[in-house]
Amino acid sequence: MKIAIIGATGKAGKLIMEEALQRGLDVTAIVRNKSKLSNSKVKVIEKDLFDLKKEDLKDFDTVVSAFGAWEEKELPKHAEVMNHLCDILADTNIRLMVVGGAASLYVNKEHTMILIDSPDFPKDWINLAKNSNKAFEILKSKKNVLWTYVSPSADFQADGKKTGEYNIGDKDELCVNSKGESMISYADYAIGFVDEIINKKYLNKRITFVSK
Repeated sequence: MKIAIIGATGKAGKLIMEEALQRGLDVTAIVRNKSKLSNSKVKVIEKDLFDLKKEDLKDFDTVVSAFGAWEEKELPKHAEVMNHLCDILADTNIRLMVVGGAASLYVNKEHTMILIDSPDFPKDWINLAKNSNKAFEILKSKKNVLWTYVSPSADFQADGKKTGEYNIGDKDELCVNSKGESMISYADYAIGFVDEIINKKYLNKRITFVSK
C-alpha cells in the first residue's frame, strides 16, 4: 500500500508517518523542506502542496493531508488546500484522508449543536475552528472524491501517552471515554489513523477517536 503524507513534518503528520513506516507501508513524505523531516529513510517529494498536480499523486493508494495553519492570516488556506486536493484527486480511486478538527462534531444526540457553538468553546480557537469547519464542508460536498475525515477529541494532547487503545465514533458526535473525558493523544490518534488507512472501513465518512 502506497501512502503519501502531506505535512509530514508537523506534529500529527510526523507521528502518522512513523506509525505507517513501522507497519511496513510504502510511505512518501510530501514537504516543502525535506531537511525538517525526522526520518532520513522515508521517500520524499519536496514540493509546495499548491504546486502538486494529478501526475504527482497518481501512483498512491492513499493521500494523507496533515496540513495545518495557525496564524490568523494563514487560516483561509484550510479551505484552499481542501479545494486543491479535491480537484487533483477527483474522479480517481485515490483516497484522501484528512487530519481534521473536532469543532464540527455534534455535542448532543439531537444534532442541534456543534462543539464550536457550545458555551465553553475557547474564544482563542474560534477563527481556526471556523476555517477548519469550512474545509470540512467543502470535503463533504465533493461527490467525485473518495475521502475520510478524521476528527480528534476535544482535548487533542500533543504530548499525551501512547496507550495503543482508542474508541471510534462514526456518528458525527463528540465522544467521551469511560471517565467522561473527550481526549486523545496524538500518538493514539496516529495509531487509529493508520488502522483506518489499512482497514478502509469508513469511506466518504467522518470518524473521530477518543481514548479508552
